[in-house]
Amino acid sequence: MVEIERKFSVKSTTFLDKIKESYKITQGYLNSDKERTVRVRTKGSKGYITIKGKSSANGLSRFEWEKEIDLAEAEQLLKLCEDFVIDKTRYIVPFENVIFEVDVFEGANKGLIVAEVELKSEDEAFEKPDWIGEELTGKPEYYNAYLSNHPFTTWNR
Repeated sequence: MVEIERKFSVKSTTFLDKIKESYKITQGYLNSDKERTVRVRTKGSKGYITIKGKSSANGLSRFEWEKEIDLAEAEQLLKLCEDFVIDKTRYIVPFENVIFEVDVFEGANKGLIVAEVELKSEDEAFEKPDWIGEELTGKPEYYNAYLSNHPFTTWNR
């Protein structure tokens, strides 16, 4: 399946008033090569393994395969992951005709807040809420695989 998404910075926390649901995510990378990443994730009480291909030239789309696995298996696989494991809280925020997933990072990536929206096509139009900031789509330093090896707290900003 092809995943099409756009990524943005978050310039205010006014989205907190519009949350539909939230959950904790812990994820790590068994392989963070930009040609193909292999991610292990716990999301609430479930485990997942995901393989993602290289992003398109514009950063909007890439192949993604995901399978639910036993939570205990995911927790064991997290112990094999590269460098830093990512901890974050994901907030589901509906706005107009789309749903934004807002990730508030913790641990080594504390201070980073990113919103993503999944689309049906690369040219799908959608409204942006006023709490959305700069577009980060196609900027590899904001990919979770990059953040797992180069945490946000180590960046020179």
